[in-house]
Amino acid sequence: MKLPENLIQKLENRKQNNSLRKLPSFNNLVDFSSNDYIGFSKSETIFKQCHHYLIENEIFQNGATGSRLISGNHSLYQIAETVIAEFQEAESALIFNSGYDANVGFFSAVPQRNDVILYDELSHASIRDGIVMSNAKSYKFNHNDFEDLERLILKFQSSNSLNPNIYIVTETVFSMDGDSPNLEELVQLTEKYNCYLVVDEAHTLGIFGEKGEGLIQQLQLHSRIFARIMTFGKGLGCHGAVVLGTNELKEYLVNFARSFIYTTGLSPHSVATILTAYQHLEIEKETIEQLRSNIIFFNQQKNLLGLKPMFVRSKSAIQSAIIPGNENVKRIAQQLQDKGFDVKPILSPTVPEGQERLRFCIHSFNTQEEISQILELLRDFVF
Repeated sequence: MKLPENLIQKLENRKQNNSLRKLPSFNNLVDFSSNDYIGFSKSETIFKQCHHYLIENEIFQNGATGSRLISGNHSLYQIAETVIAEFQEAESALIFNSGYDANVGFFSAVPQRNDVILYDELSHASIRDGIVMSNAKSYKFNHNDFEDLERLILKFQSSNSLNPNIYIVTETVFSMDGDSPNLEELVQLTEKYNCYLVVDEAHTLGIFGEKGEGLIQQLQLHSRIFARIMTFGKGLGCHGAVVLGTNELKEYLVNFARSFIYTTGLSPHSVATILTAYQHLEIEKETIEQLRSNIIFFNQQKNLLGLKPMFVRSKSAIQSAIIPGNENVKRIAQQLQDKGFDVKPILSPTVPEGQERLRFCIHSFNTQEEISQILELLRDFVF
């Protein structure tokens, strides 16, 4: 059957706005676009060790066969969750199939009717989708603006006789800007008003901390956070996610998080890859340190080349150069790709109109020569 006319019109609008999304083809360009920050997705060692672990333990099962509450809770889950909880210094860990599933499951299940969710305006789509599915009231605060956040907290605490639970939601590194909030100040604010702080650490696992354990642990704030959500599809180079918190939180999510309850579990091979990747974080300090050196070098080079004004301030592996206009940013991205560098344009409506950008992802395996070349090309194409 033909696609309904109203849907065809939506596609036409995207084409007219130069914002139509298409699946990219595989390429062999120099990687400045993937979230594989420390190269774990391409690690032959991790691949072989994972395979060896499955063979050694006589695990020859291809799929989970059902949800974890029925037949899919194979033995590797308990082993991996125990290792993760210990590594992340958390009381408990619950693995979800993806970061999207974890955020949707958490935010649709935990905040209740009459509760209030206050979330950073730049929170990831998966957080916002979960909030939409919640029965709680939700309000956004200005990006990393804790005066605005405190104003909202006071508004709901003073005007609501029901004394609602207030959930504060942020990210340790934001996926489009690559910036971070002042987490120490945020923790103090949430403690002052007895709020529940929930932090998405998708873009810090494998990057921040002595062993890549994330920014919250690096700052020694983990014992003061209600829940942390870590994603494996970035720094760990595999698939899945985990919610870290108390044993009671884990028990609650097992009972009420629909994206956990009503889906087939990850395969033993997927969970074994997560487990192996975590074990490698313990011994990959040089790789993590190389990534940090590359981030510093990238920032130094963009300053030397006079590119600093066009970049969003970031000390993370995500570096965004604002180039307004979908057509304009797509053109420059194509020019860079034609020169052998894989960098992707981020278009509106993914980001607000006028905030279109090139999103550079820095990796441990990028060379200083590659970093210098791509920034010099950017300068030449823009100026």
